[in-house]
Amino acid sequence: MDSIITQVNREDEQLNAFTNDKGTIEENVTKKSKRRIWETVFCCWRQRSASITRRTKSNQNGGSIEGLSSTQTIGQASGLTCNNSQNRYLLPPVRHSDMHKKCMVIDLDETLVHSSFKPIPNADFIVPVEIDGTIHQVYVLKRPYVDEFLKKMGELYECVLFTASLAKYADPVADLLDQWNVFRARLFRESCVYHGGNYVKDLNKLGRDLQKIVIVDNSPASYIFHPENAVPVKSWFDDISDTELLELIPLFEKLSKVDSVYTILSSKNTNSNSNLITQTTLTSSSSIITCSQQQPNENT
Repeated sequence: MDSIITQVNREDEQLNAFTNDKGTIEENVTKKSKRRIWETVFCCWRQRSASITRRTKSNQNGGSIEGLSSTQTIGQASGLTCNNSQNRYLLPPVRHSDMHKKCMVIDLDETLVHSSFKPIPNADFIVPVEIDGTIHQVYVLKRPYVDEFLKKMGELYECVLFTASLAKYADPVADLLDQWNVFRARLFRESCVYHGGNYVKDLNKLGRDLQKIVIVDNSPASYIFHPENAVPVKSWFDDISDTELLELIPLFEKLSKVDSVYTILSSKNTNSNSNLITQTTLTSSSSIITCSQQQPNENT
């Protein structure tokens, strides 16, 4: 059965600290037999692109943040059903104010926040999610310095939230998290490509120049199609001393000024990809909740 939240397991994260010699991302993400899956026992639920309309969020200039009108569906906004020239892309046309900015694709779970169905005393948000007619409370912790990170990235980039979790959970979390209307668009699980047991974020489908896209994600399988566009981050659960988002800001300031992100990221990933990857989760396939092949994780 599908889970509404796609996230990694803390135990997997510890296991992967010892995989320095495992080779490429592709080799690591295929080792699913050694990984455990965080799964909630809920009925399968699939987003219907033409069934749910979403309210418009306005920025300070009155523009639509998600690219959604009051009658536009999630599928239309994501490019799944669209009758204009952008119909093969997930993102709407670039805003005038973002014309000279690069596009930053930002993951949600274990990158910006950590969520749990178990009560967390110091939760930053508690989000009610309806599943199979029952309301469940999701407890959400914000990663340290996430506010500073998002505000700064919103100044430098056209920011897009792209998560493999379902919209019914991720959208209200983003509403609470993004107080500055940083996210120009929000993409959810239905916008991913299901490939080799993983939900992959195909950057080719965004409708942006690949040389001007950077993806920030804790799961290498999420960007397996475009590893040279990625800045891996360590999966975060509850470490209040974590400073990774703060420490990444200078790198992203530098990236925002170059003509092509490859001038920095290609050499960075070529020379030190092994080190970067072993500092991040190599188990994004274990974060993917597929319908029948995994065992529940007692952490959730």
